[in-house]
This record gives sequence, structure tokens and C-alpha cells, in this order.
Amino acid sequence: MAHPTRRRPRPRGTLVAVVLALTLGLGLSACVATAPAMGPPESVSNPAGSSAGVESADDGYIPVGGSVSAFDDDLPAIANLDAGLRAAVQAAATAAIADGYEFVVTSGWRSPRYQQSLLDAAAVTYGSLEEARKWVNTPERSAHVTGDAVDIGHTDADSWLSQHGADYGLCQIYTNEMWHFELATEPGGACPEQKTDAAG
Repeated sequence: MAHPTRRRPRPRGTLVAVVLALTLGLGLSACVATAPAMGPPESVSNPAGSSAGVESADDGYIPVGGSVSAFDDDLPAIANLDAGLRAAVQAAATAAIADGYEFVVTSGWRSPRYQQSLLDAAAVTYGSLEEARKWVNTPERSAHVTGDAVDIGHTDADSWLSQHGADYGLCQIYTNEMWHFELATEPGGACPEQKTDAAG
């Protein structure tokens, strides 16, 4: 007669270690998942997640992975943009959509505290404030806080805007951020030379 297989008792503390490892692993995964390795935390709406405490539309927050229309003027992320920038983005969006490109805003105006939460999250993600600053400006230096910058998605729309943005005065500012545009020339003018990153 076969004997039933007996389970060996686990040493005390194993369950605690497993739970702790899972908890830490999930927390780390959540952090990493919201900030892509090849892109900055600014490429998403709120990389800090719920732990940042900045999840209010009043701060310019757009949910993680979310996007809004350039015409959502009732949202602070759009309404608080500089009027000239907002008009240029809306004109470009109209043309891009007519050309068959889905043109969305992934981030627009941000409050200083929201910008700080993005910088704090980037410092954790990239391991230092110095590295984080290549992707996320301080609240005092951010063009998002002053309403002078907008992040556009998706990649094909970014490409379209890189080619046609100057027709509306919109220019890609940083070589490492194909989604970040500012009103940096007269419509039809030449865009200034791009900076390497936000720290420059």
C-alpha cells in the first residue's frame, strides 16, 4: 500500500519572507511599470502613482496611461496652457486628425506640487536627482508649470508634429523627448536647435 506523501513543514519565518518579497517585488514592479526604461516619467501622466498623492485634475493630473483631447478645455491640464500654445496645439491637432493621426495630450499644464511629485518619482526610478533632471525639470524651471509645454501622443502623432509642428509654431525642444513641444517660433518659422535634455 502506498503511503500518502507527507509535506515537509516549512521553517518558521518562510511565509513572512515570501510575503515580504512579494510585497517589495510588487511595489518595485509598480514603480518600474509606470516609468518606461527608454522614456522618462514625464512620458506618462503620473509615474508616482497613488503614493504621490497628486491625483487631482486641479493639478493637471491625467491618469496613468491616459490621454485627453487637445480640445478638452474644461480640464486644467488643457485650460491652463498658455493661450497661444493651446491655440497652436488645437490647430495642429485638427490637421493631424485630418491626416489620419490620433493626436492626444498625455500631459499639459501641471501644478508645482504635481511637477515635484514627478521629479521625486524620477529620482527614485533613475537612482539620482542628477539623472532624473535629464527627464524632469524642477517646478521652478518646468515649462509645464508655466503652461508653456505640452506632451503629445502617440508616436506617429509625435512624428507628424516633428515634421509639421513649425507650421503652427510648435517645436520639439529636447532630443530625448520626442513628445515634448513648446511654442518656440512664429508659425512657419524655423525651430531652434534642440537641447540634449531637460537638464541642459
